[in-house]
Amino acid sequence: MQGRIVKGIAGFYDVYVEGRGTYVCKAKGIFRKDNRKPLVGDYVTVESISEQDMEGSITGIIPRQNELIRPQVANVDQTLLIFALKSPLPNYLLLDKLILQYLQQNVPILLCFNKEDLVDEADVEKVRQMYAKSGCEVLFTSAVNGEGIDRVVSLLKGKTTSVAGPSGVGKSSLINCMQSNRQMETGEISAKLLRGRHTTRHSEIIPVGDETYIMDTPGFTSYDVTGMLPEQLQDYYEEFKPYTDCRFQPCSHIHEPDCSVKRAVEAGEIAEERYEHYMQIYRELEESNRRKY
Repeated sequence: MQGRIVKGIAGFYDVYVEGRGTYVCKAKGIFRKDNRKPLVGDYVTVESISEQDMEGSITGIIPRQNELIRPQVANVDQTLLIFALKSPLPNYLLLDKLILQYLQQNVPILLCFNKEDLVDEADVEKVRQMYAKSGCEVLFTSAVNGEGIDRVVSLLKGKTTSVAGPSGVGKSSLINCMQSNRQMETGEISAKLLRGRHTTRHSEIIPVGDETYIMDTPGFTSYDVTGMLPEQLQDYYEEFKPYTDCRFQPCSHIHEPDCSVKRAVEAGEIAEERYEHYMQIYRELEESNRRKY
């Protein structure tokens, strides 16, 4: 029989099989030999061990539509990437690295900035302009007063959406606003570290409406870009694409004189912060590839 992994924790997987229910499963040893691991979101084949106890064994993984590294989930239609505007302050370099991951996988991005109630309109507008040309749908929300929630819910409808972001940004609070049948544990921000406590400890698919699912995942604080050469990086910066009349071709948009992208940054047509992160990630990729070869 076939089902879908809806939760994974400590080597056990909850697999929902339509018409039968949810089986608690372990994966066959062959996956370890092949260095493969079932992921939340995987469609799998299951062998029943006990119908009475609803226990089974995962025997196969159906080919994936996509696979994400952070969070480590499979078969998503889009991602809802949540950062807070304040408390904790956003790490924009981390955000830009995560955006690259999803663009590499051709996964549409809903970029949600939560805690809008903690900042003024000028702060919101600055962030809006920074990511206006990034290729992401940019949203602003407040789990406290409900601002922007209806818009988010409308964009999730009919899709499986991976929800990701650092700890403490209000992911669980936002998810609670989106569905009425379940209240997830929410945590406080550590006053000492200004970092969120990890209230979500495993990945899980949660139904929030008709044919609408979200994958809630643990928070994190770091991510390294992998799987590309430095010269490929510019392909994932949507705001660079209109600027093709550099004097030198190909152009890295870093060292070369008379570069149209650098002129656009100076003119305020490309956000300076995004460009600075591009240069930093480019150099990290150069160093990573030097170590590899």
